[in-house]
Amino acid sequence: MNTRGLRSQLKDSVPVTGLCPQAGAYGVPDTLRKGFSSVKNELIPCHPLELSEKNFQLNQDKMNFSTLRNIQGLHAPLKLQMEYRAAKQIQRLPFLQSSNIALDTLRGSDDNIGFEDILNDPAQSELMGEPHIMVEHKLGLL
Repeated sequence: MNTRGLRSQLKDSVPVTGLCPQAGAYGVPDTLRKGFSSVKNELIPCHPLELSEKNFQLNQDKMNFSTLRNIQGLHAPLKLQMEYRAAKQIQRLPFLQSSNIALDTLRGSDDNIGFEDILNDPAQSELMGEPHIMVEHKLGLL
């Protein structure tokens, strides 16, 4: 038997525990030490444009703010950011859907109709809670 070839094969082999970093000694995930595994955290974007599309509005705002700063100075994007922050704080009661029309008007997207305008119709929502309980929870009374 050729032991020299067997040793070289053993040196180059990968241990079984190295293949699965979450697995313990017997191939079972060690939740006590590692915690619960979440599939959502392990997912990577399947297309290069997915991250770009996810952050489209943020990237658009950054580009508009930098252009506005170059044209009008530092005060213009700061004023617009304060208006955005104030418009985001305006909300209805917790059990009513807010349309955020002030924020859409500031961004200039109030005349655009997208799929979220049709699919996010609160009248077709499956979730409707008890109004009194939701307000008390929002105010911290419960």
